Amino acid sequence: MNIAVIGTGYVGLTSGVCFAELGNSVICVDIDEKKIDRINKGLMPIYEPGLEELVSSNRSQNRLFFTTDFKVAVYNSDIIIIAVGTPSLEDGDVDVSYVESAAKEIAKYINNYKVIVNKSTVPVGTGELVKNIIKNTGGEQTHFDVASVPEFLREGTAVKDFFNSERIVIGTDSERAKSLLMELHSSLNTFIHTTDIRSAELIKYAANSFLAMKISFINEIANLAETLGGNINDIAEGIGSDSRIGRKFLSAGIGFGGACFPKDTNGLIKMAEKAGHDFRMLQEVVNINSNQYKKMIEKLNLEIDNIQQSSIAILGLSFKPNTDDIRDAPSIKLINDLLTLYPGVKIRVYDPIAMSGVRNSIGEKVVYSENIEQAVTNCDAALIVTEWNEIIEFGLERYKNLLKQPVIIDGRNCFDLVSASNLGITYHSIGRKPVIAERQEVV
Repeated sequence: MNIAVIGTGYVGLTSGVCFAELGNSVICVDIDEKKIDRINKGLMPIYEPGLEELVSSNRSQNRLFFTTDFKVAVYNSDIIIIAVGTPSLEDGDVDVSYVESAAKEIAKYINNYKVIVNKSTVPVGTGELVKNIIKNTGGEQTHFDVASVPEFLREGTAVKDFFNSERIVIGTDSERAKSLLMELHSSLNTFIHTTDIRSAELIKYAANSFLAMKISFINEIANLAETLGGNINDIAEGIGSDSRIGRKFLSAGIGFGGACFPKDTNGLIKMAEKAGHDFRMLQEVVNINSNQYKKMIEKLNLEIDNIQQSSIAILGLSFKPNTDDIRDAPSIKLINDLLTLYPGVKIRVYDPIAMSGVRNSIGEKVVYSENIEQAVTNCDAALIVTEWNEIIEFGLERYKNLLKQPVIIDGRNCFDLVSASNLGITYHSIGRKPVIAERQEVV
């Protein structure tokens, strides 16, 4: 099939490249000339494992093209996928202005029947909005259908997720559009759920909000376990082995971040508010997450008498491993709070991928280290914020030998308590008993 993908962010770029890998002819279009120029030179605008190789191979086979020319993209496509950003507004509502702009560009150049797919995460009713924009902006003479096919790609594993989808959701009120979209996705050999457009739009928000709820729930249980003396790893295993609950998303830590969960939970709350529904449960999920990262500062205060005069290493800056995305990352909130609360503190940071993004975000307020060793040497404490394999594999013994004093605050429960105790490390994690170096035991 001939496909146009509007937008070359995480969703658009990954989807376009992967559809090309399935044998389709794909044109990815974006208004950002510099981004398109860089991609055409083989430089990826995002870090996503496996993506660069697929871009190179599919371009060499003339199945994948990148352009800023909307006319070329629209004219030469049967299916047009809108995959532009839908950021949060200050009040938590969803900004659909980029979707509106994409619809207007489609309307200018639509020349025959097209299926126009909203793949961006959009509020319920956006399908009708796109349809009306195209009709009212010059596309009323050309037959087209609008559909919603929400994405379920995780940053860091997006390529793998595309080819190993647990399900595809297709929302449309047109049999013709449904048939084309079923054919497009048929080679993925997965369950395809078809529904109306509004239900498809809501499925995406409901799925992300439910997963966010699981994270906030296990973090609240972890906070309670610390008070009552339990071990959150054992608790998560105990409840996660129940098939009705499941083990996924029951890893306690310092909260979720990124482009999806914060935006989508707030977006769903705002949608509910507009519909006259008080979504109190989801609001509490957001509230819990907003404060969870502060547990690291609380634990740091227990071990460092004068944080203002100390040197602290912060390891892991992206919101999760295997991505350079720092949007709503706990690391940024943590750094900003430490600098505000303790103006004299010296902070060294390290991340395998996300350093340049953090530098753009907070400037030279911190020291950017070239590696873990440089970050932690002679620091008073190390704070593990993102569970990159490199940070885990560095090993507790090396941390102990390089730190001024062996204090580790682990926001992702990367290490076991016995190892920390045997090495004589003061080790605080989430939802587990602390290990205190002086006592050489779990207390």
